[in-house]
Amino acid sequence: MKTDLTNIKNIIFDLGRVILNLDFDASIKAFKELGLSDDVLANYSAYPDPCFYEQEIGIISPKEFLKKMIIILGNDGITSEQVRTAWLKMVLDIPPHRVKVLQQLSKKYNIYLFSNSNKIHIDHIDIEFRAKYGFEFSSLFVTQFYSHEIHERKPDLSSFEKVIQLSGVNPAETLFIDDLKENIEGAEKAGLKTFWLKDGMEMAEIF
Repeated sequence: MKTDLTNIKNIIFDLGRVILNLDFDASIKAFKELGLSDDVLANYSAYPDPCFYEQEIGIISPKEFLKKMIIILGNDGITSEQVRTAWLKMVLDIPPHRVKVLQQLSKKYNIYLFSNSNKIHIDHIDIEFRAKYGFEFSSLFVTQFYSHEIHERKPDLSSFEKVIQLSGVNPAETLFIDDLKENIEGAEKAGLKTFWLKDGMEMAEIF
């Protein structure tokens, strides 16, 4: 499904499930192996715990997040490194064909990244990408905007307004691509052009 790129000068990509493959259940499984009880999951108090939000907007450090996760897991016998490894299980790969699309698009458009993420995941992604491709992930973009660095997260309108301000783009000339409807709606409120990348779609299909 092609989208109208008339008058588009800038493209802002989401990261997870758009560029990066993710498996959220892999981390849940790993946490359960470390002692996370079914009761915690049934009460939706694992991922929705405030510490996930706090690390995502940079309120707490990775070290503080890992300590809080040990408390959530209810297992004093595990280490921060074990928790970190479990938290990274959801992060899979960035396929070559998506890298190629970004490289091709950067010849014609200003390419940006805006992701709700955290330092543990991004540091890992940067290392893995460099090892696999031999260059920096950041080189694919004019600028990367991570929620834990700008202290704002999607779908808040203020987060999009901050990215627009920091990047200096004209919203009317900017396409935002994301896999979550609520993020698309937030971007539209900020005046950005949008494309909702639904399940099963590949970003290459847009262009």
